[in-house]
Amino acid sequence: MNQEKKGPKAPKPFTLSIDIGGTGLKASVLDTKGKMVVDRVRIETPYPCPPKVMVGALVGLVKPLPAFDRVSIGFPGVVREGRIITAPHFGNDVWRNFPLAKTLGRRWGKPVRILNDADMQGTAVVSGKGLELVVTLGTGVGTALFRNGELMQRMELAQHPVWDNKTYNEYIGDKVLKKKGKKKWNKRVKHALELLNTLLNPDKVYIGGGNARQLNFKLDGHTKVVSNDAGILGGITLWRQDIRNL
Repeated sequence: MNQEKKGPKAPKPFTLSIDIGGTGLKASVLDTKGKMVVDRVRIETPYPCPPKVMVGALVGLVKPLPAFDRVSIGFPGVVREGRIITAPHFGNDVWRNFPLAKTLGRRWGKPVRILNDADMQGTAVVSGKGLELVVTLGTGVGTALFRNGELMQRMELAQHPVWDNKTYNEYIGDKVLKKKGKKKWNKRVKHALELLNTLLNPDKVYIGGGNARQLNFKLDGHTKVVSNDAGILGGITLWRQDIRNL
């Protein structure tokens, strides 16, 4: 069950928002306006990380946070109706069809909604006008597409071949940055963004994730880097909109 710490003095409900990443697990509590009421907490993502280990890590992660009434989670994979369909960073086989929302809901005694992490980050940054693409650069690569503010059907572009039979994850993921170095990685990211622009012709592109700060080339006028906190701040939207497949 949820810890008995008193929550902030502000109108309820409070939303516990969790951003699950391949490198780190981050969380904070949001007020009704979607603002953090406390500084975010972060721990390293444990490996190996089957569901039992992840659940234990998340329970420990949020212990220092104040009381909350509901939960939003951004997960790096395909999610449908609270169940994990794919978990490329943690092992697809062991995670397939795992009821993460139901499991954590029982542990905390609160309703839980889960969305793909790039989708959740996107809800915090898009303007709501035209076709908008969100790209997250972290352990892997996440993408989300919005049309006039509406989240469109999920496409796992990160798993699609982009160059020499390498997927986006294999081409510009964190392992590539560490192995090839910042200069070559930036060259690859620039190429990947050009391909995505040609494929989708978005009106705006938002780049987030922990490795967005490593970019060193000039972005075009319709592309900008957004705060990595968007992965947490987007959690409020899961309770404001009827987003499909929560």
